[in-house]
Amino acid sequence: MSEKTALLSLDQGTTSSRAIIFSPNGLPLCQFQQEFAQSFPQPGWVEHDPEQIWQSCIAVLSQAIDYARSQGFQLVAMGITNQRETTLIWDKTTGKALYPAIVWQDRRTQNRCAQLREQGYETELQQRTGLLLDPYFSASKLQWLLDTVPSARTLAEQNKLAFGTVDCFLIWRLSGGTVHATDATNASRTSLYNLQRGDWDPELLRLFNIPKQILPSIKACSDHFANTDHTILGISLPICGVAGDQQAAAIGQGCISSGEVKCTHGTGSFMLLNTGDTALISRHRLLSTVAWKIGQQTHYGLEGSIFVSGASVQWLRDNLKLIQRAADTETLAASLDDNQGVYLLPAFTGLGAPHWQANIAGAIFGLTRNTGPAHLARASLESVAYQTRDLFEAMAADGQLPSKVKVDGGMVANNWLCQFMADICATPLIRPKVLETTALGAAFLAGLGCGLYQDIQNVVKLTEAERTFEPAMDTEQRLTLVANWHRAIQASFRFHNVEPTLE
Repeated sequence: MSEKTALLSLDQGTTSSRAIIFSPNGLPLCQFQQEFAQSFPQPGWVEHDPEQIWQSCIAVLSQAIDYARSQGFQLVAMGITNQRETTLIWDKTTGKALYPAIVWQDRRTQNRCAQLREQGYETELQQRTGLLLDPYFSASKLQWLLDTVPSARTLAEQNKLAFGTVDCFLIWRLSGGTVHATDATNASRTSLYNLQRGDWDPELLRLFNIPKQILPSIKACSDHFANTDHTILGISLPICGVAGDQQAAAIGQGCISSGEVKCTHGTGSFMLLNTGDTALISRHRLLSTVAWKIGQQTHYGLEGSIFVSGASVQWLRDNLKLIQRAADTETLAASLDDNQGVYLLPAFTGLGAPHWQANIAGAIFGLTRNTGPAHLARASLESVAYQTRDLFEAMAADGQLPSKVKVDGGMVANNWLCQFMADICATPLIRPKVLETTALGAAFLAGLGCGLYQDIQNVVKLTEAERTFEPAMDTEQRLTLVANWHRAIQASFRFHNVEPTLE
């Protein structure tokens, strides 16, 4: 292995695409990022332009490859990690998407999911997939596309159409339209993947009326997926590491063994606990999912998903114009001695785990004439901590109480948030030296796939902590804040005529 050996990682997220080059010891050598537009055509709908996703990826990959050449780095493999559940269909001949990508946050299929739930399908679906009936997952989105987009179902039945999550779409494009494949972690988020069989489930395909021929093949996370087409990036590079963003972050944090847990705080927040070779079916509305598959070995995870965390800070910045930069929230929050009774319920796209309520909208409680930008900034950050504690409590109820949590994502650069979260969760939080753990995990998988690392245990040795935040809040204060948060949730549920979940 040369001193100039390097790994290229593409992190295609909800609001931007990033390309990062890592050294074999896991240190970032360069990073290029490009944001793209978010589209909200109707209340509860969230879409992306597939061509904007593609162009943003090509732009940052090209910059990274140019940098590698200028510095003499030898790129040996590429990894891809992606926003999960986001659903695309495209013409196999032209490679063009028939409709905008329906984003994981989108709620347009809530009525279809409610109908299937009323028909009694949720228990069977959970047993097969580890998931719940919710618009979050890909299957109902895909059914909507096939039933709504002109000619889509006809093309699908004629085997002229391809379905994929974002990783799959990018592999198709990067391979010049020669490879239609996804990995087990992304497949496990579609509501079409049988956790026990490790393959697409025929009964679920029938339930959602999905023709099997439009589905990709499923590979392990460190398999060789394809080589990039030389005409696209000017380089033929093996793609041999693929995982959904949350699973990639867990690998980047070294959470590869049973009992280890990480929580990523980005656009949304996602807590993933490794349950080893056992797929646990949650009794408290958490999700079972594939944590990683390497070779023939599969580890599973218990996951809680928060739809809106960093997105609430974006809302303060872009919609309300209260801040110029996301980092401004740290100073604003710290300027107050307490929250002065202001609570933000950021249910802009419904509530995720453990509530799973698609019909809830956002709300602010406790407004007075004194309320200003600092109060809303603090309430936004506090809501992330409260929602994280809700996940802790659900995991504890499932018998999986974490003793410490590794945190990552853009939000955890905020020291105030990390300390408040440790206080509210009454659990130490460990922040890594490399915050880009999602991209790092994809790079590690690519390194495994190309033989740079011998096995996944070698990867763990490359992860390091930067700081631990120990809980310091008085118990009575913590319980009062959490009780008020639960009151805000229940008040919102009553306003929307939704049955309360917490009392």
